[in-house]
Amino acid sequence: MKEIFTILVVLLFAFPLQAGTLYKWVDKQGGVHFTDDLTKVPPSYRNQVETEESKDVPEAVTPSPPQAPDAQKEIQTDIYGHDEAWWREKVRPWKEQLKEATGKYEAAQRKFSEETAELSQKGLMSHARHKMLSDKFKEETAKYETQIAEANEMLRRLSKEAVESSANPDWLQ
Repeated sequence: MKEIFTILVVLLFAFPLQAGTLYKWVDKQGGVHFTDDLTKVPPSYRNQVETEESKDVPEAVTPSPPQAPDAQKEIQTDIYGHDEAWWREKVRPWKEQLKEATGKYEAAQRKFSEETAELSQKGLMSHARHKMLSDKFKEETAKYETQIAEANEMLRRLSKEAVESSANPDWLQ
């Protein structure tokens, strides 16, 4: 008999209760019974039923709507509240300027090399012509060198500013 009682108690605590009220009664043989449905109690024992309000019933929880993966990710900021997007937008124009100016500088350099090689191959390269092409190249590339230096300086300053404001260095990449 104790075994049945033990099994019933174990089963009672092993499964979460779905009802708020628990009914308990003892039959003629001394067996203890539990149910959450009063209609399952035999009519001859209903006058001796003990009721308990179950405190283990979990409250109904409405699940929150699913969020996009990015929305679940914690937004990190620097000490001034600037996030990755803010830093990337600060760096973007300087990176673009650096890329564009470097590309134009390299194109001018290729053009100068090709022109001097072609004139030399044709035997038309004189010292005066070489100086003229060289001066033209220096004049054209000077503005690109200035733009490259300016972009590099601004990226260096932004990097220093990011360190000082505890921004993630990856945000500047």
